[in-house]
Amino acid sequence: MAFSVVIPARFGSSRFPGKPLADIAGKPMVQHVYERAIQSEAQRVIIATDDQRIADAAKSFGAEVCLTSADHPSGTDRLQEVVHSLGFYADDIVVNVQGDEPLIPPRVINQVAHNLSAVPEASIATLSEPITDIESLLNPNVVKVVSDQTGRALYFSRAPMPWPRDAFASEQGRQVLPEGVNYQRHIGIYAYRVKLLNDFVKWAPAPLEETECLEQLRAMWNGAVIHVDEADELPPAGVDTPEDLERIRHLFDA
Repeated sequence: MAFSVVIPARFGSSRFPGKPLADIAGKPMVQHVYERAIQSEAQRVIIATDDQRIADAAKSFGAEVCLTSADHPSGTDRLQEVVHSLGFYADDIVVNVQGDEPLIPPRVINQVAHNLSAVPEASIATLSEPITDIESLLNPNVVKVVSDQTGRALYFSRAPMPWPRDAFASEQGRQVLPEGVNYQRHIGIYAYRVKLLNDFVKWAPAPLEETECLEQLRAMWNGAVIHVDEADELPPAGVDTPEDLERIRHLFDA
């Protein structure tokens, strides 16, 4: 089963400009992501960037680079530009690996690609992990996902779901994670069929997407099937802030 990996790497992050080039153990962060990706079963790994500095750095360690527009409204649009400009076929599978995850396990890259290949009716595959504390369940920055018995996503939300009516009937009840409910946190790694990417950039933002600020809801609004599976290996947290970078540096130094 063939698939490719695309690593979007923007220079102009609002919270952390230049993040892909931040040094970790003597290498730019994007190089660590690339080295993880080439350990997967991907036949091709491409770094997609809107900045020549990142492109030059990527070429210096031997990566294939695709320069993209700086004006994309989302990472999915950037991904679609890559597959369009490189002539990917509609049924090709592409895994989007974020450029700020220097510890991404190759195993989960393989997992989403294989899952999408195995479920012909799905256009997207992604992963989740169990939620084990009440704080995460109630945290709107932790995206929750509910799926059916076949792994088909029913909905993604920042709200607690499913809502345990009886357990949460009182304020006291909302202090403890309800027993017997399989709460799942969405992990933001995706495998796509190229046809979905080509369709996605033609769709207007969906009302649910705009309400929740969750891009995957645009695909669901337009009838796309998203397959969800519990991750075989939990990816460590990525780098969103300079504080996150220091945490990752300490892990590499350990």
